[in-house]
This record gives sequence, C-alpha cells and structure tokens, in this order.
Amino acid sequence: MTAGRFRDEARELLASYPVVDGHNDLPWALRQYAGYDLDHLDVAADQTGRLHTDIPRLRAGGVGAQFWSVYVRTGMAGDDAVSATLEQIDCVDRLLARHPADLAPALTADDMEAARASGRIASLKGAEGGHSINNSLATLRALYALGVRYMTLTHNDNVPWADSATDAPGVGGLSAFGREVVREMNRLGMLVDLSHVADTTMRDALATSEAPVIFSHSSARAVCDHPRNIPDDVLALLPGNGGVAMVTFVPKFVLPAAVEWTRRADENMRAHGFHALDTTPEAMRVHAAFEEANPRPVATAATVADHLDHMREVAGVAHIGIGGDFDGTAFTPAGLDDVSGYPNLIAELLHRRWSRADLARLTWQNAVRVLRDAESVSRSLSSRAPSTATLASLDA
Repeated sequence: MTAGRFRDEARELLASYPVVDGHNDLPWALRQYAGYDLDHLDVAADQTGRLHTDIPRLRAGGVGAQFWSVYVRTGMAGDDAVSATLEQIDCVDRLLARHPADLAPALTADDMEAARASGRIASLKGAEGGHSINNSLATLRALYALGVRYMTLTHNDNVPWADSATDAPGVGGLSAFGREVVREMNRLGMLVDLSHVADTTMRDALATSEAPVIFSHSSARAVCDHPRNIPDDVLALLPGNGGVAMVTFVPKFVLPAAVEWTRRADENMRAHGFHALDTTPEAMRVHAAFEEANPRPVATAATVADHLDHMREVAGVAHIGIGGDFDGTAFTPAGLDDVSGYPNLIAELLHRRWSRADLARLTWQNAVRVLRDAESVSRSLSSRAPSTATLASLDA
C-alpha cells in the first residue's frame, strides 16, 4: 500500500474534485436482497458485509456523483425487461427522495456541479443493456424522460440490433436500426455507453455518433486480455470523438490471472443452481467454499492503476474516468473493497507522479464535460424530429 501521506493528499484532492463513478449496481442489489424494501436495507447506515455501497462509505470514498445502474438481466425479455427497468428507476427515485440531504437528483452537467457545490452526491441513472427498450425508440424516449442519461447498448447477450462482447456475432456490430438508436440517443442528449459491446459495435457506434460516447465500466485489453475490455485502436479513437473510458475494478477484467479463475468460479455457481452474477448471501457462500478450495488471485489498487496508466497513454488524460461496478460483482480488488476505497486508487496514482490537474480530470472534470458535450449536441439537433423507425422497417 502506498504511503499514508499519499492517502492524505488523495482525500484532500477528492474534497475539491470528487469521484464521478460511471456504474454502480446498488438498485439491483436492493432488488435481490430486499425486494426494494428500503427500510430492510437502509443505505443511511453502514451495510458492510451485505453491500459495497452505503451513504457513509460514499462519503468516506470521496464520491461526488454516481451513475446508478438501472440494470435488468437479459433473461428478462420484451416487456418484462421494460417493466423491470421501470422498477429499477423507481428504486433510484425512492432512494433520492429518502435521502435528500445526501443524494441530489441530477439530469445535467449543471446539476452535477450544483450538487457538488451543495455538498451532496449528484445521482444520475444509466440503463445497462438495449434489451431495456424492447426495440422501441418511444420506450428509449420514455426512459430519458424518467431521468436515464446513458444506455449501454448491450449487456452480456446480443440484442437484435447490436452485438455484445460476450456473445456470438449476430449483426456484425450495429444494424441499421442500431445506428438509428445511436442517432436518437444523440438527439435526446443520452450518452451512448459502449461497455459490454463487441469491438465491431464499438467501432460502428463511434462512426455513427455525433456526440461523445462513454465506456461506463471497462478497462484496457492490452493490460488484461478480456473481451469486456477496450482494444487500443478503439481507445485511440476517443480523442476524435470526445468520449471517456471509465476504468472498472472487476478483478477478471483487470488481472489476467483472475480471468480463468473466475470462469471456473462461474461454472461452479451454475452447477449449484445460481446465476453467475448472483451476489446474494446464499450465492456468496457457494463462492466462499469454492475460494477456500481454490485460492483466488487478488487484484489491488495498483492493478487498476496499471490500466489507467495505459489508458492515459493511448487515449489521453482528457478521455479517462472511473466506473467501479460496485454491487455488480462478487469480488473486488484489495484496497478497493467497496465505495470507500477510491482514495487508495488516487493515492496509488499520486505515488506514480500523476499531477493534481490530471487527477482532477480523471475524477470529476472529464465525466462532467462529456455529459455537457452530449447536451450541446442535443441542442444542435433540436430541429430533428423524434424517430419513428422500427426494427422491422430498418432491418427487414
């Protein structure tokens, strides 16, 4: 661990330029563990041992803005996926209403800055997977009206109009309707999120989008060869697009030794009747038994910093950020165990001689800028009518 003086300096820096985290799955954890009963799991109290996220640890971690994922599993198809997404949105809205002194609703970059000025955590929503709109641009617009400010084009499985990084090729990237989804997101001012998508989808989206894109929780493939990570040629396109790649902490995406171990752990989960992404107490007991028999390779804050060093070199410091994926992963790096750990990452980067100006861009400025730029593009497209295209009309 880096020297204490770097952690003190990290906390001081985060007081001025707090973390904008691109992805947190707390709403899904609240669905799994508590059926959305916010009294049963009150995030105003320390939930260590049950959740990665609560308000005291967000404060301790120097978090100034959070994109809350309104994720639903791809096994929920059609209107079931839409309904579950609406339940996730409702969960976030009830969280914000319950904790107004700490969590500030945010729809714009100005809202993020106002929340920071008031000492509250700006709270935005991101939909994780195009299955959440059930091939409907009207549903996309409805999600935007309900406060969703990014949509990840796929999750772990393809959608009819976009290929996922972890599924067999379907349409070869984005279909004609997929490109129309991107254009409609540009018109709305909704950020196009390229985490989870295939390389072909990344390149098609970058070629189509008139606004900056984001990767809400992805790391560097050159450092850890996993299809969920970003290849260098795509990172190199971000300066021309204006987008931001937000490094994630998931061990199997950052530590090469963890890739094969996690594959076997996931197989063990399925053999015991659990979804590989299940983090309920029952599922974690299965994980713990597997880990006891098969010691887990452990990532650290330095592992994540290696990715940031590389991403800064390839994309430039104006095009990187942080997206931890807390409460969406069973395992976390040592020192980044939960949302209180961000000062350890910043301390590691200070130890590596990152400047305060570069760290301010990483933690706060880049993410705020990318949303502001998307808003500007939306205003420039104000004369464009809402699209009435359908999957059948464009992809027949």
